[in-house]
Amino acid sequence: MARILVIDDDVDFCDTMASLIGRMDYGFHAAYTLREGLAFLAENPADVVFLDVHLPDGNGLDAIPRIRTSSGGPEVIILTGLGDPDGAELAIAAGVWDYLVKPFSVKQTRLSLDRALRYRSEKQQAREPEPLNLSSVVGEGPAMKECYGLLAQAARSDSRVLITGETGTGKELFARTIHENSNRAKGEFVVVDCASITETLLESTLFGHKKGAFTGAESDRIGLVKLADGGTLFLDEVGDMPLSIQKSFLRVLQEKRFRPVGETRELASDFRLIAATNRNLQEMAERGTFRQDLLFRLWTISLKLPPLRHRGVEDIRSLSRQHIRKLCKGSGMPMKEMAPDFVEVLLAYPWPGNVRELFNVLEVACIVSGENKTIYAMDLPREIRIQVMRAALGEGAEAENVALDVSVPGGGALSCDIPHSLRGNLPPLKDFKAEMEALYLDILIRKTDGSPQEMMAASGLSKSHFYALLKKYGRTLKPL
Repeated sequence: MARILVIDDDVDFCDTMASLIGRMDYGFHAAYTLREGLAFLAENPADVVFLDVHLPDGNGLDAIPRIRTSSGGPEVIILTGLGDPDGAELAIAAGVWDYLVKPFSVKQTRLSLDRALRYRSEKQQAREPEPLNLSSVVGEGPAMKECYGLLAQAARSDSRVLITGETGTGKELFARTIHENSNRAKGEFVVVDCASITETLLESTLFGHKKGAFTGAESDRIGLVKLADGGTLFLDEVGDMPLSIQKSFLRVLQEKRFRPVGETRELASDFRLIAATNRNLQEMAERGTFRQDLLFRLWTISLKLPPLRHRGVEDIRSLSRQHIRKLCKGSGMPMKEMAPDFVEVLLAYPWPGNVRELFNVLEVACIVSGENKTIYAMDLPREIRIQVMRAALGEGAEAENVALDVSVPGGGALSCDIPHSLRGNLPPLKDFKAEMEALYLDILIRKTDGSPQEMMAASGLSKSHFYALLKKYGRTLKPL
């Protein structure tokens, strides 16, 4: 029996879905927050998840990677009351099955659910592919697991791949991993750094040249396109390729034939193309700085790598441990341990340079720590520690609240936040009651750490009244 989870804070809507799904003889469970939904998925597999976008404790779109990589790998159908094309685009890019705008009909719901379950059934019955060799990449968070799925698709096909992501996210590493897991693994993996080769030399570098073709061409030279024959040609920072070369390269992609500089005959090369960039090629194409037709040729499989700050604390820990182990082994020193204060700084820093910056900082810390068996925060570059300290002090200042000491019967005082309405003339009682109700809700959230079950138990509120108050005062619960 199929298992359906609905994550939506609208109690009446969940009741309606429970009735509909029950009539379809499927198992049903409702969760009213992201916290509840993710907790349920941690213990119970689901086949399909209906996911609301605007929830009390966060945006449903942000949770899609965690949901899709949870037990059972459910299909996701997004629910929203807003006709939001940007939200729909983000949802589709994240791999959801469908995007339904409320109010939608019973027929539409049945159709979307039936198709999702049929797709899921066929996918599960398909032959299990050979496992990938992912020994060179590190990361087990939801964002990386999404990338591994696309990596597997790319490795098991011969299609062109466009890898995007910020500088230092590991685009070349992913390209090599695709190549090493493909049927071209025995061929060459040839790298072309489009950002470092001058426009005058790029054509010769790509296509080769004949002796005497230009000043300095003292002998024949085989181009990188030919070297990649039977293997993979990796165009790194393809957004920096000059427009003049883009036109020539477009024909090479179409025909798999090219003419070396100074040569009269064409040569053939059977290569697989993988390109990478940290730029937005679509925006460049709209501005006329990148050819739209070339972009279409590059964009068969698109793989976007997440920045390190979005990969979660466990990925940062794993990457750090692995790289420190590699550094110690390479220098012949005993394995160093990471002190708790060292790890705290690593986790607090935003890493604008991503994995590349992390590895450089770890190397510096290993060198500074010398013969010590433990790496401490003091071993990190001073600018890293200062930035983390400034951020921590800034957050502390923002978190400070004005307090009021109120005498209570029997002596002593109760310290609480001063409502805005009491800082001047007293407001009407109706307005004061509403503000105190909102204050009570804030304190309740703080004392229970945002747990819906604890909040309802402590306040005595019913589920419908509880969520109505959250919506009334625009409060959101702390996301997991």
